[in-house]
Amino acid sequence: MSEVSQNASSNEKIKITVSESVEHDKDIRARVRDVTLQALKTRHLGTGEVKEVVKAVTEGISLGLGKRSGEVKNTLAEAMAGLDEALTKSAQATHLALRELTSQGKEFTDHDLKLALDDLKILEEEFLATVSTVADSASDVIKREMKDLVSHVRRTGTDTGAKVTETLNEFSSRLKASVEGGAGAGKEAALEVSARLASVASGILSGLADALHEKSRKND
Repeated sequence: MSEVSQNASSNEKIKITVSESVEHDKDIRARVRDVTLQALKTRHLGTGEVKEVVKAVTEGISLGLGKRSGEVKNTLAEAMAGLDEALTKSAQATHLALRELTSQGKEFTDHDLKLALDDLKILEEEFLATVSTVADSASDVIKREMKDLVSHVRRTGTDTGAKVTETLNEFSSRLKASVEGGAGAGKEAALEVSARLASVASGILSGLADALHEKSRKND
């Protein structure tokens, strides 16, 4: 099976698992967070694959809400908080990976850092845009609640966005010194750096995800 086919199959499983959790579980926030983290830690933490996971999770949330009896608003808020928490951990893993790689000096240049930060900057917007897109295909009630939640979060911000801002602030002073006017890396070199960063971040996220899952299991 090709990687594309494997991801498609995995995304469908994510959607079904999240849907069942939203429909039946009580601790929805923790369940959605754990499912999202388990999915993310098996991927390279690039924008494309993170977006795929976010889409699958959000579709699962929408599907589960449609099958769940009772109100929608609070359940949706809990589920989306779980997704936000997972993406915050993803951003944290990237932050820690950047610290590790930039400490290696010339092996990770300022241009590499700029590319990584540019990619990280769009994480929150991709998150909210994906939720909004999924909402367009939902039933009227769920669509309205999801759109309202996205509008609210755009005003107040997400934990994911806060972690991204923290990362950008930490590394911005380093960039000011030498990135402007510097020669860009070739496409092949940039892809290699991106893959290396994603690999390190995925390893860190795996540890974060396992620790949270173990904590959740003990609290059950």
